[in-house]
Amino acid sequence: MASETPDTGLRLRGVTLDFRIRSGVGRDRTLRALDAVDLDVGAGEIVGLVGESGSGKTTLGKTMLGVHRPSTGAIGYRGADLASLSARGWAPFRRDLQMVFQDPLSSFNPRFTLGSSLALPLALHAICPKHEIPARIESLLTRVGLKPEHARRYPHELSGGQLQRVAIARAISVEPRVIVADEAVSKLDVSVRAQVLNLLKRMNRETGVAIVFITHDLGVARFLCDRIAVMYFGRVVEVGATETIFAEPRHPYTLSLLRARAHDGAPA
Repeated sequence: MASETPDTGLRLRGVTLDFRIRSGVGRDRTLRALDAVDLDVGAGEIVGLVGESGSGKTTLGKTMLGVHRPSTGAIGYRGADLASLSARGWAPFRRDLQMVFQDPLSSFNPRFTLGSSLALPLALHAICPKHEIPARIESLLTRVGLKPEHARRYPHELSGGQLQRVAIARAISVEPRVIVADEAVSKLDVSVRAQVLNLLKRMNRETGVAIVFITHDLGVARFLCDRIAVMYFGRVVEVGATETIFAEPRHPYTLSLLRARAHDGAPA
């Protein structure tokens, strides 16, 4: 089992994930989605996972949250190895580990008001007495820059940026220690994107929640993240402080990402 240092939220060691692909004819084959990943996510820090599509970023994020069970390796958290736990064994940790998805519309039940969607985790995890839930929902919406009346709306009645704010409110409602945000601003307009990024920064400062921010946008990662982990074909090939990654990239793939960004006209 992986050990855990006091200031580490998550500690991944040698995490490998294989998927079996049915070929239909002949033998099945194995696809290695994650390959011996080592990564620490410290309490209260924001770590960016960057890389091109197919590099394994989302798969790694979901593996951290127990959606995928590693084929080998360990995920240390609060003295436990999450990689070895059954679904029932995960129960005590579900509240601590939350996710914000790329498409907020698909992450909400269209038949529920947003207030109902926010109430569900509060009741499920017994965050507060039942009679306090409406006030808690109002407070959450206010914290993310929305109005209490938004609780009576349905998902399709809000803009993408507003709905992503509700998704963040839902994630922080259970007071987690780690949030995995998967391309959480990629579908938003530039001005709205900046608002949501600033909201994530503020939530990080106010609550101390660690954030694993998955993105293909190096500019977004540079703005938001304390450290960056570069992924390439399922491997973490470089990890470092954000400005060090930009100023002194060590891996050829990191250098190629930065050059591609400069070629697209983004400042180095």
